[in-house]
Amino acid sequence: MENKIALFEGQKIRRQWDDEKERWYFSVVDVVRALTNSIDAGAYWRKLKQRLKEDGSEVVTKCHELKFMAKDGKYYISDSADTEAMLRIIQTIPSPKAEPFKLWLAKVGYERIQETADPELSINRARENWKKHGRSSEWIQRRMMGQETRNKLTDYWSEHKITKREEYAILTNIIHQEWSELSVSQHKKMKNLKRENLRDHMSDAELIFTALAELSSREIADSKNANGFEENKIAGQKGGGIARRARKDYEIETGKKVVNNKKFIISKSSTKLK
Repeated sequence: MENKIALFEGQKIRRQWDDEKERWYFSVVDVVRALTNSIDAGAYWRKLKQRLKEDGSEVVTKCHELKFMAKDGKYYISDSADTEAMLRIIQTIPSPKAEPFKLWLAKVGYERIQETADPELSINRARENWKKHGRSSEWIQRRMMGQETRNKLTDYWSEHKITKREEYAILTNIIHQEWSELSVSQHKKMKNLKRENLRDHMSDAELIFTALAELSSREIADSKNANGFEENKIAGQKGGGIARRARKDYEIETGKKVVNNKKFIISKSSTKLK
């Protein structure tokens, strides 16, 4: 766990990063204090927690006890929640400061309903979001082509007896490690990323070789009619191997490394890969 302090309207919110789960856990009491200005945020949270339990809310079960450092420098156990659970808790707090979060959640929910009815909307929103972050049209095109390749691969998996979420993650990691010689988590760590999407911080070359690895994996799986985890694992290893050999040839001929520690730095004026 990595300890950090976040700020909300000048108030400190203690949080911890879980490397294994790749998510932040926030101190519930700190968020309650920031939203309610309660003198005794601990008592406020205990009452709210009890009411949520009585109402049958599952959000309380998603809270985890972690040790956070207090003002005296000592660590004490306190309830924590990840972003999803924290937003659900915020929805239950009757405070003007919580209203912007509630409005945002309503907006996001409405947009997701729209996207379910018209999937093209999600593609357009993604394109606009990348533009706002300063990505070039060429980069966006490669990113979207890579996503299409990824979608075809996961569609193949879902149609050939890959049903568990963890199997998708393991197969993805196998392909990535084969072509890049780094696991997904190692690649993210190299770029100093946490919750960010690794592909959103890839260079053109990284995107292209990722797509080649996933395209090759799907084509090999399809040619062998691979079913289930073990057969698709072999296809992923072979597909990633094709991209690894191509990557090495590229690096020899160009003298440039494909896998790098650069990531997009977003500023008010521009976005650059640094």
